[in-house]
Amino acid sequence: MRSLTSRYNLMMIAVALAVAIGWHFGLVSPETASLAGFLGVTMNTAGARVIDPILTTVAQGYQNAEFVGMGLFPYVPVGQRGGKIITFGKEDFALYNTARAPGADTKRIQYGFSGSPFALESHSLEGLVPFEFLQEAAAVPGIDIARGGIQKVQNIIGLRLEYAQAVLATTAANYPAGNKVTLAGTSQWSDLTTGVSDPVNDIETAKEAIRAKIGKRPNVVEMGAAVYAKLRQHPKIIDRIKYTGRDSATPELLAQLFGVKKVLIGDAVYDNNGTFADVWGKFVVVAYTEMASVAELGVPSFGYTYRLNGYPLVEQPYEDRNAKSWIYPVTDEVSPVIAGSTAGYLISAAVA
Repeated sequence: MRSLTSRYNLMMIAVALAVAIGWHFGLVSPETASLAGFLGVTMNTAGARVIDPILTTVAQGYQNAEFVGMGLFPYVPVGQRGGKIITFGKEDFALYNTARAPGADTKRIQYGFSGSPFALESHSLEGLVPFEFLQEAAAVPGIDIARGGIQKVQNIIGLRLEYAQAVLATTAANYPAGNKVTLAGTSQWSDLTTGVSDPVNDIETAKEAIRAKIGKRPNVVEMGAAVYAKLRQHPKIIDRIKYTGRDSATPELLAQLFGVKKVLIGDAVYDNNGTFADVWGKFVVVAYTEMASVAELGVPSFGYTYRLNGYPLVEQPYEDRNAKSWIYPVTDEVSPVIAGSTAGYLISAAVA
């Protein structure tokens, strides 16, 4: 015969399962769940975080087309909320004496990675969908009001991340002395008449500054929308593309002209005290950024966006009877970081 302790434990397990199933299907009230805790049924962290897998897939897959921050800070999944920013040494560039005489020992090198600490930031927001909206949407084919609520919340959280990435990339103090310049007067790309300003030469200067520091040519140029608007009209740009059969300097054409893989235009705006302002301002960032650098252990990269595995996630929606609404909580654990400032070059005040 089982001992009383064993029988008690089996009973507690049965109660826990019954409460979990009943709570999931709305058959058990929060008070009953609390009573189960009083009886000794506990829940660990993994069990407490109930998520909606379908809506979480929506949150992870949705991205505003205007956001370009991931072009400079590519996404890196991490398994913990803190760690070291991955930075590598210059072992690949050393001229080692690799010659070996017969019978002599083979020379060895050591390599690895290090970096300053980082900590992920937690950002949460709840989307509220009134019962009335759900009822109205149910009468219209093709409208998923829950999905729309999640996308709206995700767009807000995404804009905050885009702004954080832009602030990080456009702060001059984050770059070494030889990897930044501030244009002024006739050197600015908005000067279309004097012939002094030269965007192509400025980009080449930035590319050479980066190559001299990391041994790699940059592969991305990111600029604010105001900069792009002037650059498309610049006479030296127009002169260079006039034989291509194209009458407009598209981002793809500029990428070919600058000799990089892609040119990204930061079109995102934010509400600055009632007036829309460009997230990326009047800056140009030239950088080498590559996810493969993590696997290759040595190729420098400008930055990363560290994000906890499985995030952003949508927690289990819940009903707020007082507000007569369904609530959809979205949480993100994320932090953009500059891994190698020498792999970037900042042009400030590119236009007036």
